[in-house]
Amino acid sequence: MAAQQNITLKSITQKIAKPAVLAVLTSALALTLTACSDKENKEQTAEDKQTVEDNKPVADTQTKEQTLPSETEIFTTESGLQYQILTKGDGASPEATDTVTVHYEGTLMDGTVFDSSYKRGETISFPLNRVIKGWTEGVQLMNVGSKYKFTIPSDLAYGESGAGGVIPPNADLIFTVELFDILDANEIEKQEAAKRAEMEKMIEAMKAEGEKFLTENAKKSGVKVTESGLQYKELLAGSGKSPAATDRVTVHYEGTLIDGTKFDSSYDRGEPIDFGLNQVISGWTEGLQLMQEGAKYKLFIPYDLAYGPQGSPGAIPPYATLVFTVELIRVN
Repeated sequence: MAAQQNITLKSITQKIAKPAVLAVLTSALALTLTACSDKENKEQTAEDKQTVEDNKPVADTQTKEQTLPSETEIFTTESGLQYQILTKGDGASPEATDTVTVHYEGTLMDGTVFDSSYKRGETISFPLNRVIKGWTEGVQLMNVGSKYKFTIPSDLAYGESGAGGVIPPNADLIFTVELFDILDANEIEKQEAAKRAEMEKMIEAMKAEGEKFLTENAKKSGVKVTESGLQYKELLAGSGKSPAATDRVTVHYEGTLIDGTKFDSSYDRGEPIDFGLNQVISGWTEGLQLMQEGAKYKLFIPYDLAYGPQGSPGAIPPYATLVFTVELIRVN
């Protein structure tokens, strides 16, 4: 009976236990599935988030990286010259004996510009061994087509003396230089020969033009010619004294080329000028001695009594015949 009861109790227990265990297992499985589902959801959310991040436009980031200013590397040579490569060229490099064609701008360390071929609007050519040491060394590092920035110590520039009141003593200098061309000796000689030929042609034309003008002018009414070739015409007679070559005089005047181009005028400046008569061109020294105080003359001066073969740079060409209207105010 006891055994039977035990069997019955065991069966009952098993029958009771199975649903309980099943319930526990079912609950555990539900928790496991929920946990897996949460993990999968989290993983999916992470994947989705990564996908979204991956699909974000990168243009802004790239743009920012591209527009960030990059420092140009500064190189220093054994001499102390510093340079930066702003644009790299692919042409030849010059030697110290070559002639180069460049554009450049020179500044003091505070940024003050003291010279610039850019402002003049034209490049410049020169032998590389006839400039300051910093240029001779630096430009040899360049290739045609390149643009460099040089910081030149004073001992490779103008040193203790400075230059022309523009560059102080012991000044370090900054030059931006573009190298356009290298000219060899043969090319230079060809260019020089072409310039000489052009100059000779211009000289002959100036001479011929002046001679023609004076020949025709001498025939005009009132024009007189001296032994030296000076021509003059009295516009207004004077009544005072005539100066000697050693006197000082006060005059008003206007000077022109034979084509009428005005190159100087005391009238424009609004005041007469005072000078020693033996301190001016020969045509003036001779011509004013023909005048009296109060007189007004027109002088036609051949080039050999004026500024001759050299002319006056920037105003009067070589071999130029000149025309002056002169009013003798007084002899001092």
